[in-house]
Formats: sequence, C-alpha cells, structure tokens
Amino acid sequence: MKRFALFVAAAALMLPAVNAKSTQPRTLSEAVRHELVMMPRYGIFDNLSYQVDGSTVVLTGEVAEPIVKADADSAVRHIEGVTKVVNNIEVLPLSPNDNRIRFAVLRAVYGDPTLSLRYGMDPSPSIHIIVKNGNVRLEGVVANQMDRNIAGLRAQGVFGAFNVENHLRVG
Repeated sequence: MKRFALFVAAAALMLPAVNAKSTQPRTLSEAVRHELVMMPRYGIFDNLSYQVDGSTVVLTGEVAEPIVKADADSAVRHIEGVTKVVNNIEVLPLSPNDNRIRFAVLRAVYGDPTLSLRYGMDPSPSIHIIVKNGNVRLEGVVANQMDRNIAGLRAQGVFGAFNVENHLRVG
C-alpha cells in the first residue's frame, strides 16, 4: 500500500510537467496559430491566416467584425520573438443581407446530418463561412471529399447567395 501511495505521488508530480510541456508551442509559427485560434471572438464567419518571416508576422484573411481584426493584432503582438506585425486582415462589409446569408449557410451546412455529427460539435469549427457582397466562400479543412462536396452543395442551395466557392481542403 505504501508503494502504491508513493507511485501515485510521483505520478502526480510528473503529470503537470508533462501537460505543461505538451501544450506549449514549439515554434513561433505554432505560437501564432495557437494565439489566433484561442481568441474568444474568432468564429465561424472569420478566416484568418498568417505568415512568419523571421520575427515579423503578416496577418491576412477576412473577419465579419472589426474587433476581431484588432484582437488578432494584439494576440500576436505580445508573443515572445515577434518584433513586427503587419495586419492585412480585411473587415467584411457590414451588411444585413450578408448576415442573413451567413446564418442561412450556417444552418444549411451545419444542419446537414452528415456534417453536423462530424463538425457541428467541435468547439473550433473547421468549416468557415465567408460572405462578401452576397458571394459565399467556404474555407477550412474537412475529413474527406464527400464532406467537401456536401458542404458545397448545401451552401449552393441558400437563397440569395450569388456565387459559392468551395475552398475546403481535405486533410
């Protein structure tokens, strides 16, 4: 019994060190990615990407709300090793029609039984819906070609969407 208690105590001491080590980003690029996906306001209607060039980070993509652009800038700016941030994120036009299309595509894509089971419960959605002036673009990663095709077909069925581009990647 004494050995078991000693083993449990030793395991408990080792566990925080293992967990702390495994959650720490190893490279500057991983740190940038981690900070961007952890932003509380980054959501399904936003698409962010970045490039790391030495100690400079270039942010690109589109966001539905201006505050998300500012959040991304400040999230990356404080990372150790980053000396310069170039924020080329586009704020999408504030349009009631685009908002209607966004939510209609959200319901169509994530309401599909095949897609909702695989992607609907994920806290960090892998299918992003970008709407600009009535044009829809799907971005992100899906598990297979069938999921990619279903998402594209569901988005194309949304009334009022002028054009749908399916940029989902299979990964």
